Amino acid sequence: MTVSSPAHTVVHAARSGPRPMTAEDLWALPRVGTPQPSPDGRSALVPVALSDVEKNESRTTIQLVDLTGDTPPRALTSPERSASEPRWAPDGRRFTFLRKDDAGRMQLHLLSLEGGEPSAITTLPLGVSDARWLPDGTGLVLAAQVLIGHLTPEATKVELERRAKDPVKAHVTEERVYRHWDTWLTTGEVMHLFHLDVATGAVRDLTPASTLRFDGMDPTGQFDISPDGAEVAFTGLQYEPDTSLLLAHCYTVPLSGGAVSRLVPAHMADDYRPRYSPDGRSILYGCSHDPLFYADCTRLMRFDRASGVHHDALVDWDFSPMGWESADDGTLVFTAEHHARVKLYTWSGAGEPRAIVGDGAVGALSATRGGRLVFTHQSVVAPSEVHTCALDGSGHRAVTRFTAEVTARYGTGEVREFVFSGADDVPVQMFVVLPPGADGRTPLPLVHMVHGGPHGIFGDQWHARWNAHLFAAPGYAAALVNFQGSTSWGQEFAKCIQGEWARRPHEDVMRATDLLIAVGLADPARMAATGGSYGGYMATWIAGHTDRFKCIICHAGVNDLTGQYASDVTQGRGQAAGGEAWEGIERQDAWSPIRFASTMTTPMLVIHGERDYRVPVGQGLLLYGMLKAKGVPARLVYFPDENHWVLKPQNSLLWYREVHTWLARWLG
Repeated sequence: MTVSSPAHTVVHAARSGPRPMTAEDLWALPRVGTPQPSPDGRSALVPVALSDVEKNESRTTIQLVDLTGDTPPRALTSPERSASEPRWAPDGRRFTFLRKDDAGRMQLHLLSLEGGEPSAITTLPLGVSDARWLPDGTGLVLAAQVLIGHLTPEATKVELERRAKDPVKAHVTEERVYRHWDTWLTTGEVMHLFHLDVATGAVRDLTPASTLRFDGMDPTGQFDISPDGAEVAFTGLQYEPDTSLLLAHCYTVPLSGGAVSRLVPAHMADDYRPRYSPDGRSILYGCSHDPLFYADCTRLMRFDRASGVHHDALVDWDFSPMGWESADDGTLVFTAEHHARVKLYTWSGAGEPRAIVGDGAVGALSATRGGRLVFTHQSVVAPSEVHTCALDGSGHRAVTRFTAEVTARYGTGEVREFVFSGADDVPVQMFVVLPPGADGRTPLPLVHMVHGGPHGIFGDQWHARWNAHLFAAPGYAAALVNFQGSTSWGQEFAKCIQGEWARRPHEDVMRATDLLIAVGLADPARMAATGGSYGGYMATWIAGHTDRFKCIICHAGVNDLTGQYASDVTQGRGQAAGGEAWEGIERQDAWSPIRFASTMTTPMLVIHGERDYRVPVGQGLLLYGMLKAKGVPARLVYFPDENHWVLKPQNSLLWYREVHTWLARWLG
């Protein structure tokens, strides 16, 4: 990366509108899901969610989208009952989707494009989370949970009925990983793969003895079916008692039945997302090398099914492929974060991957027959829509405009990009979002938005929770610093803060502040720092190390590193903090913001959810309690029904009211 002068680049021009954006606009926007191209590549099934704020819920319909853009989308499912995860049958005349049954479990439904009502084709006791059609269209492979000790659907159903009548609801465990995100794992759910015969409705367990789990954050896309329909490759999470690590591994199982085989027996880090080549001769999968660094670079490996030999595919690239698929001709297509964008790449198997869509953020990628690519595309100024392009990137265009009606209701300010010299004189990138009507000639109140992770980005992409335009709308300049530790600048840039969590990111944010004051964008007398998760950690760290900000907002922030042993994820905590607590508590104390409470004087809004198991709610209550005891102005917003994120429409509206009111109170 080349360091620029303090001059900026305008990456998105201001867009005029009748008024600034509001939180109500954010929830009025349709949310476009993963498109599923039809077998002939002419159309796609697209889930589109609409929020009903009054009912405090969202409902999703399946829309039929013409990929040529010649005809408008058509809803195939009723908005009265939410539908998700559509999957085309190979004949292109019918599709499956997920819908809740009367017990609230997701079940698989089948619907013909020729008309009629959808029919439920599964009744599994814990529902279904994913489904893929067999190539011949006779059935599907699907993922569904059963209970340990009751590893059949029938036994699971009986046990669930018994538990419902049991007055004792205690959780008992000896596992290191005993809850995840907002869910307890002590109730014994594990994921099995099943074969569903569409003609008879018969369901057959392909992994009857398995105690593996799928990724709880996104259980879809964890398996693939060989082109001949004879084998399934999948990713499962396995706890390794010898190392106390929870690792992802790839496995295969014959569709006809048989033993589950681990694809990479000796690999003691993660391997994941197996995908068969179009000719079925090999399996491409991703792997990492450092099990204690969750942002470790993804390397692509290829397993030759005939010889059983693993070959390097893309291992020397300094960026991490995501969502890889193969086009008909064998060209690999994938997305990857690169310098605060999520680009679309192709790779022929030699040389460097080639970016064919380099702006904004690409996701939900699929390759169609005939060599076209279908994906979602968004930017910091534009919500997600369905796009398409050829395999060489030509003909890139949007084919949907689901969000156009709502975005026309408001205007957005200019988005600028800076690259400046951060801590240790390392180049650091930053976006600055101006409010509507601002020309950058008059200093504005500055609001830092510090991203979570810390190994993530505030990229050129739309954010449905921490939306930069919504932060800027009252008249603030919103600064999004991709500090050292952020992803998309390579392995070393992301890993350099391991063992000293705060030093470089804090200095990067402070240098960004100085720059924005120097170029006349920020009013030094009216500045605030905000952040969630690691961003909340950094906001609190700032509170203990400077009084230059008028107020601070800490959402779900880590304040005591030792307290994070109560998190759902303890793997890698010691490496990130500079040592485990039992190796010398002073190492973790050195990077714990709460240890600097004696110098905290800045008014702070503290927000936390009860069901947050990633950063347990005690972290927020500790911070708030200490600030109030010390006499520092502080306000607590506590959500008993939210996790690490605020997801319910009415809770989100309250969240933004509290955030905007707090900023206005102290920035004037």
